[in-house]
Amino acid sequence: MADEHHTLPSPYSTGLAGRCPRCGEGKLFDGFLKVRPRCAACGLDFAFADSADGPAVFIMLIAGFAVLGAALYVEIAYEPPIWLHMVIWLPLAVIVCLALLRPMKGLAVALQYVNKAEQGRLEK
Repeated sequence: MADEHHTLPSPYSTGLAGRCPRCGEGKLFDGFLKVRPRCAACGLDFAFADSADGPAVFIMLIAGFAVLGAALYVEIAYEPPIWLHMVIWLPLAVIVCLALLRPMKGLAVALQYVNKAEQGRLEK
């Protein structure tokens, strides 16, 4: 069983690519963000996958820092009108968040599998 851990593909490459964390071949997603019930290549049951809001929180922090930093720089350097800020930065924030959401969710699921993360239970 300890050998299985060393033969797994990298959770970073499989997660970011949206592939099965066990075999690296099957697709992880069924649509944009919906996780498939199981891997078509190796049959791994994806019932363990519950990324919750973790990826979204990190994405908001990353995108917020990048977009707000750029907006602040443009404001200080060029002082454009507020409507131009809205036209530029709101769509950019949405695009950055949507572009990062799927890879980050895949990474969260892959890391859950590799680290055998599961819901906490009270032992009796």
